[in-house]
Amino acid sequence: MSGPGDGPAGADGEHVVVERLTAGYDGTGVLDVDRLAIRRGEFLSILGPSGCGKTTLLNSLAGFVLPTGGRITIDGADLTDVPPHRRGLGMVFQSYALFPHMTVAENVAYGLRVRRVERAERIERVTEALRLVGLEDYARRRPRQLSGGQQQRVAVARALATRPAVLLLDEPLSNLDAKLRREMRVELRELQQRLGITMVFVTHDQEEAMSLSDRIAVLNGGRIEQLGTPQEVYATPVSRFVAEFVGAANVIEGVADGDGDLVSGEARVRTGLAGLAPGRETVVALRPEKVAVGTREAAAPGGAGRGSADGVLVYRAFLGDAWQAEIEVAEGVSLGARTAAEPPPPGTRVTAHWSPADVIRFAGPEDADAGAGTAGRGTR
Repeated sequence: MSGPGDGPAGADGEHVVVERLTAGYDGTGVLDVDRLAIRRGEFLSILGPSGCGKTTLLNSLAGFVLPTGGRITIDGADLTDVPPHRRGLGMVFQSYALFPHMTVAENVAYGLRVRRVERAERIERVTEALRLVGLEDYARRRPRQLSGGQQQRVAVARALATRPAVLLLDEPLSNLDAKLRREMRVELRELQQRLGITMVFVTHDQEEAMSLSDRIAVLNGGRIEQLGTPQEVYATPVSRFVAEFVGAANVIEGVADGDGDLVSGEARVRTGLAGLAPGRETVVALRPEKVAVGTREAAAPGGAGRGSADGVLVYRAFLGDAWQAEIEVAEGVSLGARTAAEPPPPGTRVTAHWSPADVIRFAGPEDADAGAGTAGRGTR
């Protein structure tokens, strides 16, 4: 395996580095990344909503989008102005981009033939790649004889067969059914670790990013909002945006009363937190799986040492492995819960409670400003 990523790694393990990178279309800025360092052999997911710049970032790495500023380096070599075919990177597109006149095996082998890989190794790699995506029996078929999901799997196999030092993937699993998608996540991750390939994976699927990644870069408006491990991004989001986008979150907003309570209109939420400044607008978040639900009669007296809120259970649904519930604390103020125990029937007056250690508190006043007009609303 050869390419620009080969050779000794730096002392800091940085493989791909993006610095002060800006990019856009027709004079409109889309991307503004101060610095992003991707480690050698890392699986990095770029996660964000539609229009946040994640595909523009991937295409800038690939060379399909020329940045308006900044630079991209691999092992210290500046590739910012190097054309795509000379970067030695692998790319999997959202579209299939298969050659219709070639068989599946010939499509997978195409990149290897261009690289003049010996025939015996070429056959071995094609066989391995097709086995990975479950298409060993489709080697002689043409793309037109395959379903859309099967065609996407061929595109994944073609990129993986070249074993590039850096592989860029633009939502490559999006056309696969749910079962195969889960299987492909495991196999893709296993192959990446076995071969030591640096992968940069673009997705809007939070579960996909969480299950595959060493680290996740959450993009918002062309900027990196947070970069960290899946556990860090989920458990300690740095902003309201990250909390709501990565997983489900109850965002609670109100004025602190000095006793750890947040007051929003008729709603009072006992956060269980100490040190909330009285009279200050405060925003916190709470994951639904951290919320337990019990009837008023079953609630512990005083609720000492925990957070809680009283309300009416207005909705519940069985999800197979858990129950989803919604508790209305006051008009326009609700909390979502995900519990193993069956909640009481809708219409029951209940107490939602949680550990103060599970409350996510946002540090800056900008969080309160960002949430203006949606006080106390929980999002599921």
